[in-house]
Amino acid sequence: QILSKSNYFHTRSVVAPIFQLAGMPVNLTANAISAINAGDVNSKPVVQVLDIKLIGTTQERYRLTLSDSESTQQAMLATQLNDRVKTGRVRKTSVIQLIEYICSTVQNRKIIVVLNMETIIPECEIIGNPKVIVESNLGAQKTTSNGASGSANLGNNGNLSAQRSAQASFANIKNLSAQNSGNSMQNYPPAIQPAYQPPPNYKSHGAIMKNEAPARIIPIAALNPHQGRWAIKARVTAKGDLRRYNNSRGDGKVFSFDLLDSDGGEIRVTCFNAVVDRFYDKIEAGKVYMISKGSLKPAQKSFNHLKNEWEIFLETTSTVDLCPDEDASIPRQQFSFRPICEIESAENNSIIDVIGIVTAVNPSVPILRKNGMETQRRILNLKDQSGRSIELTLWGDFCNREGQNLQELAEAGFSPVLAVKAAKVSNFTGKSIGTISSTQLFINPDSAEAQTLREWFDQGGKDIASQSISRDNMPVGSKIETRKTVFQIKDEGLGRSKKPDWVTVKATITFIKTDTFCYTACPLMIGDRQCNKKVTRSGNSRWQCDRCNQEFEECDYRYLLQAQIQDHSGLTWVTTFQESGEEILGCPAKELYMMKYEEADDTRFSEIIRNCLFTQFLFRLKIKEEFYGDEQRVKITVVKAEKVNHSAESRYLIDLISKFRLS
Repeated sequence: QILSKSNYFHTRSVVAPIFQLAGMPVNLTANAISAINAGDVNSKPVVQVLDIKLIGTTQERYRLTLSDSESTQQAMLATQLNDRVKTGRVRKTSVIQLIEYICSTVQNRKIIVVLNMETIIPECEIIGNPKVIVESNLGAQKTTSNGASGSANLGNNGNLSAQRSAQASFANIKNLSAQNSGNSMQNYPPAIQPAYQPPPNYKSHGAIMKNEAPARIIPIAALNPHQGRWAIKARVTAKGDLRRYNNSRGDGKVFSFDLLDSDGGEIRVTCFNAVVDRFYDKIEAGKVYMISKGSLKPAQKSFNHLKNEWEIFLETTSTVDLCPDEDASIPRQQFSFRPICEIESAENNSIIDVIGIVTAVNPSVPILRKNGMETQRRILNLKDQSGRSIELTLWGDFCNREGQNLQELAEAGFSPVLAVKAAKVSNFTGKSIGTISSTQLFINPDSAEAQTLREWFDQGGKDIASQSISRDNMPVGSKIETRKTVFQIKDEGLGRSKKPDWVTVKATITFIKTDTFCYTACPLMIGDRQCNKKVTRSGNSRWQCDRCNQEFEECDYRYLLQAQIQDHSGLTWVTTFQESGEEILGCPAKELYMMKYEEADDTRFSEIIRNCLFTQFLFRLKIKEEFYGDEQRVKITVVKAEKVNHSAESRYLIDLISKFRLS
């Protein structure tokens, strides 16, 4: 099983000296280092790893020292292979076969970039007596190596003899493995792939001028600024809008698009000004292109979410050619889905992929941005198997395209699967995600993740309650069910540490201030969130926001309730904002405001307030010490209010009694 293909030794390289592993002869590929330095990319040599070092600050990279038993050479491992080292599949003294690789010149030194490989022997002794290769004596070294091991260009008889010898050696391995079948160690290395053999019609037809040679297609993961001629073949997974800008150098325009190749490598391509005119109309999302003659620069991570440290900038000499034939080896999209429960710890403004079941679709509403322009906003709810749900905010055209489609499916009784590529995380009142210009939405995608999610939902997941992380909720963990009494809040000094305390209190509302139960708020959007600052009437009876420096006809109304809650141990004041205010009073703040001040319906207003009094709630509280002028006070904020479910509460108390008995 170590060598399943008999034509492995029918290569252009001679066989290196062999080493013994438990009596089994195994060969390295002789002169492999010299051949790779000379431009070979097809022989798929077997080499040994002598050393591994972790380098890089912004991105983890592993540097290897490779040996062919005679020479050594430094190599860089492509980032998609990092897990091979982390899991121990590749370590010092491992014997590996290079499947895909190239040789690049970096600071006048040649580096082998390993794009794909297989581990043949996980660990063994160092083979041969390898020496560091000297580039200036590369030609002389080739001659010495070839002379030491015989002619480098063996004839048919030489190749046949080497092949028979190798086959005989590995026949011994197979027999020895069969004899040891009862042994506990039965981890056979993977079959070594055969070396590339050029077809007869690819024979040399004479020298080619350097400038006439076509650029070689390489994987995206192998691109670096030190390469000369290169070409990549990749699919456009996303195309950005054409944007115009103005700076100290004048007006300009720019657009970007993202590429994905068959090896899973991704990179962003950016065009400016005259280059935009050449390629903007030519680029179509989903199509495959051959691209070459661009420059590589460090990716600006504040604008580029792809997992690549480089970005391609096309120039006037760049070429972008459409590949007319569909290449099925290049996927149409690549995702790195994160469970919703992990988004709770994601950094603000980070870009993520997420997949979930759409459980609710709100109508699209017009929103005024700070610049006075109107846009559309639509909020969805997603849930997954992690037991968490999250709000997804659609902006602009997403509301009327995918958003309208999702609303129609929801109204028809369906709960579609939605995959979101490149959503932006926001930590405003909890964690939520929103669309940006490069976001892509896929409704009921044909993928394994979508099928698994659909099966879970249909087989009972739809009836499982999930906790939303899209409000100022308490952190997930043991603290979320920490029950306290009102007396314990003060007695234990909660809220006086650097971080807030999060507790649950079962209490009754005994009093609500009704003179200032809400405030007039700014409805304008700042980025992906609403301003919500207090607004006042201007001289022309329009609402004015000092923060946004804008005037508008209509304002928003948001709850700011001051209430007293009481349990058997005492009472305390709490502050309630918009969402928890609606949970307590059961109606929007605007409706209650109009009822009291516009309609002067005091009877109905008082009835709504009375219905909330002496009602028992489970209050989830955030407790934090804050400064008010020169005075320090502990502020208690209601982040969620649920009417007590007496059946669930009884089960909780019974469990508590059982634990008390056991202790």
